Amino acid sequence: SGPKDGRAIVLVHGFSVPSFIYDPTFEFLVNSGFRVLRYDLIGRGYSDKPRARYDIHLFVNQLKGLLDALEMTKVDLVGLSMGAPVTAAFIEIYPRYVRRHVLIDPSGAKRVRLSRLLEAAKLPLVGELFIGLFGSDGMLKGIASDFFDPELVEIFQAKYKIQMQYKGFKRAILATMRNRMLESFLDTYLKIGILKKPTLIFWGENDKTTPFEDHKLLLQALPHAEFHPIKNCSHIPHYEKTEIVNPILLEFLSR
Repeated sequence: SGPKDGRAIVLVHGFSVPSFIYDPTFEFLVNSGFRVLRYDLIGRGYSDKPRARYDIHLFVNQLKGLLDALEMTKVDLVGLSMGAPVTAAFIEIYPRYVRRHVLIDPSGAKRVRLSRLLEAAKLPLVGELFIGLFGSDGMLKGIASDFFDPELVEIFQAKYKIQMQYKGFKRAILATMRNRMLESFLDTYLKIGILKKPTLIFWGENDKTTPFEDHKLLLQALPHAEFHPIKNCSHIPHYEKTEIVNPILLEFLSR
C-alpha cells in the first residue's frame, strides 16, 4: 500500500507470527507517504506451506522472487527477530537492492536458546509427536512471552490462531527449527557490516526471546549501526511502544 512513487519499504516478520505483527508499523509508514510491502514467509500466515527445506536459502529466495515480480529494485529492509537474519543474508547476496536496513530485536547474534523439550523436538519422529500433541498450546504460550504488557496478549493470540488451522503450518515451524534458522548468523552480520549500509537497531530491554545482552555482540559486527534500547518492552517494541519507535523509524527512513 501507499503511493506508487513513494520510497519502498519491505517488512519481514519473524519465526512464526505472520505479517499482522507489522499492523501498526505498516499503517504508520503508509500514512507517512511510503510505499510499504509486507508478506507472509513461506510456511506462515496465508503463504504456501510446501514440504521443503526451510532454511535461509528458501527465505532469501522467496524475498528475491517477490521483489523481482513486483519490479522493486531499491528498497529499505526491516527485519524482525528471525526476519533479521533473512534480511541480512539477502543484503549479503544482493547488496544493490537495499538502501537502508532496520533490525528489530534481531535473532542470530547468538544461537536462540530453546528448552530441552524443544531441542528434543528437532529429532526425527519426536518432533512430529510433540508438535501434534502440544504444538498449539506451546505456540500460544510462546506468543505471550513476547509481550511486556499482558493486556495485549489475548487479542494477539486470537489473530495468531487463524494460521494454525492450515495444513502444513506446524510442519513448517518444525522444519524451520531443524534447518538451523535459530542458530547464530554472526558471520552474516559481520559480512554486511563491511558494507556499512545505514542501519538502525531497536531492542526491548526486557526481551527474553532474543536476550537484550546479545546487542553487544551484534554491535561489534555492525559498529556503524544506530542503536535504540526500548525500556519496559519485550520482543516486539514496534508493536508495544509505537509512540517511541515510530518517530525514530520515520526520521531514519526520511534521511
